[in-house]
Amino acid sequence: MNEIKCPNCGKIFKIDEMDYASIVKQIRDHEFEKELKREEDNYNKDKELSLKLLESKLNEEYHSKINDKEILIKDLENKLKIQEELLTKNMEIKYQNDLNKKEIEINNLKNKLDILDNEHQIKEASIKEKYESKLKDKEEQIAYYKDFKARQSTKMVGESLEVHCSNEFNKLRPLFKNATFNKDNDSKTGSKGDFIFRDFDDNHNEIVSIMFEMKNENDLTATKHKNEDFLKELDKDRREKNCEYAVLVSLLEIDNDYYNEGIVDVSHLYDKMYVIRPQFFIPMITLIRNLSSKALEYKKELNILKNQNIDITHFEDNINKFKEGFGRNYRLASERFSKAINEIDNTIDHLNKIKENLLKTDDNLRLANNKVEDLTIKKLTYNNETMKKMFKDLEQEKLDLS
Repeated sequence: MNEIKCPNCGKIFKIDEMDYASIVKQIRDHEFEKELKREEDNYNKDKELSLKLLESKLNEEYHSKINDKEILIKDLENKLKIQEELLTKNMEIKYQNDLNKKEIEINNLKNKLDILDNEHQIKEASIKEKYESKLKDKEEQIAYYKDFKARQSTKMVGESLEVHCSNEFNKLRPLFKNATFNKDNDSKTGSKGDFIFRDFDDNHNEIVSIMFEMKNENDLTATKHKNEDFLKELDKDRREKNCEYAVLVSLLEIDNDYYNEGIVDVSHLYDKMYVIRPQFFIPMITLIRNLSSKALEYKKELNILKNQNIDITHFEDNINKFKEGFGRNYRLASERFSKAINEIDNTIDHLNKIKENLLKTDDNLRLANNKVEDLTIKKLTYNNETMKKMFKDLEQEKLDLS
């Protein structure tokens, strides 16, 4: 049992354990609620005060940061303004410097252009003076030849062309150490040419022979001859004197472009015959001589092949090498003629006919080259039973081996 004293009347009560626990619980719950209420009030007061302090602090920090940002923005704006001003100033300076450089370059180019223009004018004047001088010399030379021809008889006109060709050959005589160039004085067959050119190798084997006929006539001659009038007789002289080629050196038909264009091949009329103007006399000899020299070498090799009975297939390789060599000579000749043509292009109208002559020479050289390209073993062995038999035997041997 537990005793409890009343605080108001002082009376003592005895209560059991359960009642005592219930009373204690009531008292404790009441006090706890009071304490809890008090703590809650204190917490709310502290919380409100803390919130006010926090809000005040945040406001201060916010305003402080805002002020810092405004100061930073103003500072950056000032720096940006300074940079823009500096950049603008630098750009203006750079632009002005570039402009000055360009003006200097333009002035230099103008000066160079003026110098080149002056040089061109001086060069043009020099060229004009040079060709005017050449023109004057040519006109004087033409006048001289016209006067020279007017003073000559018909016989002297023909003889002057012969003398011209003879002199041209003699100028280059050292280049033809084994050659002969003599007048054709043998008229026992009823006719004769003017000159016969024969060239030999160091073993006195004949390389080539050419029958030359020179034809010219006076400008005042009433009856004008044509080049074709003399081809038949020239072919007859070539055959009778055992010459391989025939060449007519002619000043006939002086206004005929067909003969003024260079070396004219008339082998479609008469075998191995050409018609040329006097300026192609030496080139014609050189061209035929070089062609025949190569042909002679291959004739010798062919004889060796026949005697030693070696592989005849190499013969065609040599023919191809010959074609290549002739083609190279052709290209060199063409290039030289082209250079001559370029020089003539700068002269005046009076020299244009010479330019046209050289241009057409290239076509005739091309025709000559085509004929050489057409040279084959079959053609070389045409009507040659010995060679045909050798090639046939060679083919049979190849079949037997296979």
